[in-house]
Amino acid sequence: MNAPAPQPGMLLEVRPEGLTIPEPPRFDDPHAERLHRKQRLAACLRIFSMHGFDAGIAGHISCRDPVLPDHFWVNPLALHFSRVKVSDLVLVDHDGRIVEGRHPVNAAAFSIHSRIHRARPDVVAAAHSHSLYGTTYASLGKPIPPITQEACAFYQDHAVMQAYNGIASELSEGESIARALGPGKAVICRNHGLFTVGQTVEEAVSWFLRMERSCEQVLRATAAGRPIEVDEATALMTRKQVGSPKAGWFGLQPLVDKVLAEQADVLG
Repeated sequence: MNAPAPQPGMLLEVRPEGLTIPEPPRFDDPHAERLHRKQRLAACLRIFSMHGFDAGIAGHISCRDPVLPDHFWVNPLALHFSRVKVSDLVLVDHDGRIVEGRHPVNAAAFSIHSRIHRARPDVVAAAHSHSLYGTTYASLGKPIPPITQEACAFYQDHAVMQAYNGIASELSEGESIARALGPGKAVICRNHGLFTVGQTVEEAVSWFLRMERSCEQVLRATAAGRPIEVDEATALMTRKQVGSPKAGWFGLQPLVDKVLAEQADVLG
């Protein structure tokens, strides 16, 4: 029996100029886009739970609202990632007012995400948690070296914030993180952890998963010996291949599909 033909637009093609990756969906109706983003945000919080990125009340993912671009949706305070549904998400403006939602939000989530969204109009989503390898690697205060394909996605596209001032509940700390992030896809905050951003919710979360894995790889490799870094030209080429916004978005689709198929309550 012949295998079914792949659907148009869902091919991952290799061309001389690099990988050709399917496009994220586009919307003419901002309200339809709002629902789509909220569904993906709730699913991505479940993905954080699947990976053990829960540490008490720490951790948050946000996405810009397409109807009110100076507002963002974020997970509620102290509701476990594995239980978050679309109806639990909270809409917050850049001044900290809760516009929609029945739960409080993490003060650090507001102070950080509001400043990132304000400083970077291109950013739709931002992700952070106190993940094991990310927080451990952050204590070194160093960028991630290009020792693996995953790590090359961040080559010359992430920053290190060389300061730690306690819990990031003040707007000044959020502004410092946004400045340190600059135009990149991620920032390592020394003694704190990882922050990743993207043009879609899936992209921001995909980078977080990949950066966490890169931190683990570096820690394990350096514990075992002296890993060999990829040369600059190859690292830049690899980043172009696997580190684009579309690649980040597309790379998370299997996990999003898994959550939506197995945890239908997430859409409630």
